[in-house]
Amino acid sequence: ATTLIGTLAYWIFALFGWHVSPLYCLLFGALISPTDPIAVLGVLRTANASKPLKTTIVGESLFNDGTAVVVFTALLFVHEAVGGVLFGGLIGYAVYLMIKSIEQYQIEVMLTLALVIGGSAMASELHVSGPIAMVVAGLIIGNLGRNLAMNDMTRRYMDGFWELLDDMLNALLFALIGMELLLLPFSWQHLIAASLLAVAILLSRFVTVAPAILLLRRWRKVPHGTIRILTWGGLRGGVSVALALALPTGPERDLLLSITYIVVLLSILLQGLTIGK
Repeated sequence: ATTLIGTLAYWIFALFGWHVSPLYCLLFGALISPTDPIAVLGVLRTANASKPLKTTIVGESLFNDGTAVVVFTALLFVHEAVGGVLFGGLIGYAVYLMIKSIEQYQIEVMLTLALVIGGSAMASELHVSGPIAMVVAGLIIGNLGRNLAMNDMTRRYMDGFWELLDDMLNALLFALIGMELLLLPFSWQHLIAASLLAVAILLSRFVTVAPAILLLRRWRKVPHGTIRILTWGGLRGGVSVALALALPTGPERDLLLSITYIVVLLSILLQGLTIGK
């Protein structure tokens, strides 16, 4: 998806007379490829989607985010990704054992918060992928932890705490984006280019998702319409804009940030409001 979107972006930018280097086009491809799990989950709730469908799309979105951050930063992929998986598994299992030995929901919730904050800081020091480590640790806590180490009260408080934190941080991110956009140039050219790129991104999403699902059907039953839902339900969101904000200051950054924000807006409004149908 990164390569395909980057190539299409290079051609579309050229149509408008914007000379953006191939490297920046690939960076745009990397930052716009991940789907946003928070936006997707919110939309699926309003569409009354089934639980297996929510799990499939949100799980894919979470792994997508971690991979996109690693590709975007262009660091040593094997060290970052594999190290992140191993480190996340280690600290996730350690916190799972702690939670299993405790029957106080306040402490259990605090342990998961410590896992995220402390684990991210340690991952940075070890030069492994913090996002991937957190995804793996989250899978352990969300599966082993929920099923074997938590009672009903703990599950209820754990879900409520993290859902509230998700919503607060997402709101804060978009408030910061709004402040940043006051300094950015916007024109009809930006809107047209972003609209073309939004179509290109949807096409690349289909091209990258469809073969994987078709291959998967040889080993397990995949519900009818999965490709269509995964393609149209792949909303772009906060991760893409946060990565665009991390680009070095310069004309390319301003252009890519403007385009990224419009693409994210189009994705949330057009795909998000029609996913139910």
